[in-house]
Parts: sequence; C-alpha cells; structure tokens
Amino acid sequence: MVHTELQRRLFALQDLGYRDFHSRLMPTVDPETIIGVRIPAIRKLAKEFSGTPEAEEFLRALPHRYYEENNVHAALINSMRGYEEAVAALDTFLPYVDNWATCDLLSPAAFKKHPAGLPEQARRWMAAGDTYTVRFGIGVLMGCYLDGAFQPEYLDWVTEVQSSEYYVNMMVAWYFATALAKQYEAALPYLEARRLEPWTHNKAIQKAVESYRITEEQKGYLRSLKVKKA
Repeated sequence: MVHTELQRRLFALQDLGYRDFHSRLMPTVDPETIIGVRIPAIRKLAKEFSGTPEAEEFLRALPHRYYEENNVHAALINSMRGYEEAVAALDTFLPYVDNWATCDLLSPAAFKKHPAGLPEQARRWMAAGDTYTVRFGIGVLMGCYLDGAFQPEYLDWVTEVQSSEYYVNMMVAWYFATALAKQYEAALPYLEARRLEPWTHNKAIQKAVESYRITEEQKGYLRSLKVKKA
C-alpha cells in the first residue's frame, strides 16, 4: 500500500520530456523504470513523507520498482540526523543503487558535522564490491574531507581503489580534480608520479583544467602531465 500510494503521487508529478531527457543520461537504468520526476519535487515529497510510519515501512521495502522511488529513499536518508541511523540505512540501501544519479543524490545531513568514524566508514564503502557503494565512499571523502578536515592519507585511500567500472573511475578522477582545486600541493605529486590509471589520470587533469579554482599557470603545468596514448 505504501508503494502504491507513493507511486501514485510520483506519477502525478511526471514530466515526460524530462523523463526522456534524463533516461538518456543513465544507460544503466531500464527506461521503463523511470517516471520522470524532477529532483526538487522528489525532495519536497520526501520531506512530507519523512518521519511517518509509512516512510519507515518504505525504507524497509527493498528493492523498489522505480528509479524515483530510489531517489525518494535517498532523500529520506539525507534527512536523517543520527549518524549511526544514517550509516545503517546506507548499508541497507547502497547495494540496490544502480545508477550515478541516485548515488550522487545521497548526502546525509548527519555527515555535515564530520563524525569521528566517518572517514574509516567511507574507506569501508570504498573497499566494497558494489560499483555505487564504492563511488559513494569516494564521494564522502570528496564532499566532506577536502577542506578543513582534510588529511593527506585520504589521497592514498582513493588512489588504492582499483576498478574497471567507468562510474568508479570517473569518481576517482572527479575526486582528484577537486583535490587539485582545494589541496593543490598535496594532490599534485600523485599526478606527477602517475599514481592513477592512465584514463583516470587524464580525466582528472581534464576536469581540473576546466575549474575556475585552478590558476592558468597550474592549468598549463597540469596539461603537460597528461599521459599520451600509445
């Protein structure tokens, strides 16, 4: 009943043009499972739903049928204030995440205060076998630990991720591009020493030189570090 009512509300918010556009951005998702609901509407619906007995039932009812149901699930986790509660909910949900958009939507409010155990928890997610669990773990370090809470060893943790998955390697590249923007002196030696796989290395440089936070002088030097294709 919870799923039926939620699906009814999601279909009431359907935008067919958005569905067709968005489905092309997510090749890993069956287009038949995409309703076509914009993220602001998802967040508003989750806010109304949060804290109700129906929401608790919904969080336990995995897997979900529709992409947007997964996004509502992610938004409900984001609203959780307790760190342990959020981690437990993520451990249950992440194995069911099947696309980059739902993965990147996850940003629990409980993480904003940098709980003591979060870096090691992120490292455990990064060591998981599921593509989007690994991607999420890297995203936690990128989103929470490249400013005042940064520690140089986090760069090593991301470098140690070995994967043939595009959506993992893209997140590694994104992490290092952001690290170059925020922690240039710490991140640069990893590019100079070619610690990353060639594709990831070059993608990190590409994304970094697109950033307004990187100086023109830095961009010129980063371009010189690109690995030439054989």
